[in-house]
Amino acid sequence: MADQPLPTHARAVVIGGGVIGCSVAYHLAHLGWKDVVLLERDRLTSGTTWHAAGLMVTFGSTSETSTEMRKYTRDLYSRLEAETGQATGFRPVGFIEVAADQDRLEEYRRVSAFNRLCGVDVHEIGPAEVKKLFPLANVDDVLAGFYVKEDGRADPVDVTMALAKGARLKGVKVIEGVSVTGVRSRSGAVTGVTTNQGDITCDVVVNCAGMWARQLGAKSGINIPLQAAEHYYLITEKIPEVSKDWPVLEDPGSYGYFREEGGGLMIGLFEAKCAPWKVGGIPEDFSFGSMPPDWDRMGPYVETAMKRVPISMNAGVKTFFCGPESFTPDLQPCVGEAPELKNYFVAAGLNSIGILTGGGLGRVLAHWIINGRPDVDVTGFNIDRLHTYQSNPEYRATRTVESLGMVYQCHYPTRSMKTARGAKTSAFHDRLAAQGAFFKDVSGWEGPDWYLPAGAQPQPEKLSWGRQHWFPYWEAEHRAVREGVILMDMSFMSKFLVQGRDAGRLLNFISANDVDKQTGMITYTQWLNEGGTLEADLTVTKLDDEKYWVVSSDTALGHTQTWMKRNFPAAAHAFVTDVTSGYAQLNVQGPKSRELLQSVTHADLSNEAFPFRCAREIDIGFARALCVRITYLGELGYELYIPTEQATHVYDRLLAAGKPLGLRHAGLKALASCRMEKGYRDYGHDIDNTDSVLEAGLGFAVDLKKPGGFLGKDAVVAKKAKGPLTRRLLQVLLKDPTPMLFHAEPVLRDGKAVGYVRAASYGFTLGGAVGLAMVDAQGPLDQAWIDAGTWEVEVAGKRVAASASLKPLYDPENKRIKL
Repeated sequence: MADQPLPTHARAVVIGGGVIGCSVAYHLAHLGWKDVVLLERDRLTSGTTWHAAGLMVTFGSTSETSTEMRKYTRDLYSRLEAETGQATGFRPVGFIEVAADQDRLEEYRRVSAFNRLCGVDVHEIGPAEVKKLFPLANVDDVLAGFYVKEDGRADPVDVTMALAKGARLKGVKVIEGVSVTGVRSRSGAVTGVTTNQGDITCDVVVNCAGMWARQLGAKSGINIPLQAAEHYYLITEKIPEVSKDWPVLEDPGSYGYFREEGGGLMIGLFEAKCAPWKVGGIPEDFSFGSMPPDWDRMGPYVETAMKRVPISMNAGVKTFFCGPESFTPDLQPCVGEAPELKNYFVAAGLNSIGILTGGGLGRVLAHWIINGRPDVDVTGFNIDRLHTYQSNPEYRATRTVESLGMVYQCHYPTRSMKTARGAKTSAFHDRLAAQGAFFKDVSGWEGPDWYLPAGAQPQPEKLSWGRQHWFPYWEAEHRAVREGVILMDMSFMSKFLVQGRDAGRLLNFISANDVDKQTGMITYTQWLNEGGTLEADLTVTKLDDEKYWVVSSDTALGHTQTWMKRNFPAAAHAFVTDVTSGYAQLNVQGPKSRELLQSVTHADLSNEAFPFRCAREIDIGFARALCVRITYLGELGYELYIPTEQATHVYDRLLAAGKPLGLRHAGLKALASCRMEKGYRDYGHDIDNTDSVLEAGLGFAVDLKKPGGFLGKDAVVAKKAKGPLTRRLLQVLLKDPTPMLFHAEPVLRDGKAVGYVRAASYGFTLGGAVGLAMVDAQGPLDQAWIDAGTWEVEVAGKRVAASASLKPLYDPENKRIKL
């Protein structure tokens, strides 16, 4: 039973009394929402929070958002006791991550460079200093440690109680012993919750139900594909040599972390292959629960971990604990407003980092709820990135085995998930496989990454931070784009047919560019929010006055569809249909692309008849295809959108016609390198929801003079009125052709850090690694300021000379795409 009367109304109802729910309630109250109710089905922390290890670590992420959330959380836990009188158990005993192989050393050096840029005071230390700080560690094979003195540990229960108390002090009603049985809605928006003890009407619901979040969401048609799995730690009997003042020691290569607990050691584990728990559904009455440990399965991992601290092998085992933790398909949390139901927010699936990010995540979501949009980059963990099939029981059971195991894997930049594959394949898949395609996971699709050339022998994949065996194959594909002609399967792109009398007007209002001009023309545009920052980066093709073709990236499918749904009035005559799977997309790109395509169609593809940006249906053999003259590679090229049932027919015709021209297949590696040389943007990778369209360098795609204006126009005009920009996205090119850039490498001007690389590739035409970096000049940022400085990029702790430019480094005048 409830421990207090249930109110009949609240502005917001938070469901779940773990650390995340209490943090969201706390921050809603601190940001001014007093009429908030938190409902917990049993007692606070009774799900998974109570058995968390309580690590409070800021080191380890190359996401600016995640790093800032960790920093905020650590600061919050250090001051909550003074605010509430409730201790959090936070003790800054320090944290050490050790590397015992070269690849992890490379990873942690890259991570530490980025973390220092973000204000984390991490130091690389030698094995002797690791031993000095954690005397019982075996450091014989340790190459280095990465030490953050200010990090440490907190008590998960105390932290949650402090957050709950802080929320109560601001007026939040925290009610235990009440189970939420459903969420009420009307006209696509939340109206309240039903419970086992009465109903509450409300404006906003926040699902923080932890490992129950998926089941609760499913009752309202909300997709939250998280899955609980067994998670282990071992606590030894007392070991006299152990000090409670020692830092937390983490060694992912040995599957374990180590900290003092009760005078002994806690050894936490993240095994390479886990065991999903209760795939059919988490019992509603599971509270403060644990499961019998599987010694047979976990024994080898325990033994490996104990070798890092050998004395633990001779100590008695006080507890070998097995409790559930929830994990997501991509190891990113499920956060944000559910695309299926307005004002239904979610914060769940924390992948075992709920304590160390809980404070920051609560603040981010509370700000999002109150202000209508987030103030940090959420593109990587926005719940609208996820797909319904990922909630299938077999998918969850299969993928979770790998996703938990990824926690302690070396995070190679080219690694692709290997489980739960093959569910989404394009019409070309089998033919591309026969051509030597090496596929990667592309939002669940099988996307060709690179191709094994004819006559080359397959080699096992050996992941690294350098050049892998396929590097020359990639280069050949890249050069084929620049010098010849290629075929590229991009069927995974998100495709929408928008129809109706109001379709053009509404699309034009949410687009910064004018997308409702000439029939048969594609327009590159951004969608902005009221603050003038980016919500989408895509193309709109006007097929006729009541028919439009919208194409966005694979990761943006849910966000693109939801943005139209939320911004098209219900009474409008405009209808959005997701046709992604109905049309295959085959791109024909390169200087010889017109010659190839002209040979298989009766349509006139001359520059005069089919200019850049032209879009028209053409014949190819017995098929019809929408042909759009556009490029994402920086060359003359065409995108073909083909009804799926005719796709292989078109492919076969092009393949046969292309032989005399030296036609090659090209994969996503070539896409990345060519688009990066040209400086083409990719939403969610090098531009995000915190960037203004001007800072992103996309002002050329904004039409401030079009009739009727557009969503976000006032903010863009105000931004321009402030004068020269001080923060801008620019290209950086390494002068040394050897190092590789991937993401999060700090960028320096005259020895001072001014930003970091958001996305990068290798520019074979330019002669080195090239990336897009967001840079803050603290003053007017123009090419003159760029040219006046000496530029470097920090790669794994080493500074590499670089050049920088606002204009594309490849074909800045766009001559090649208009051949």
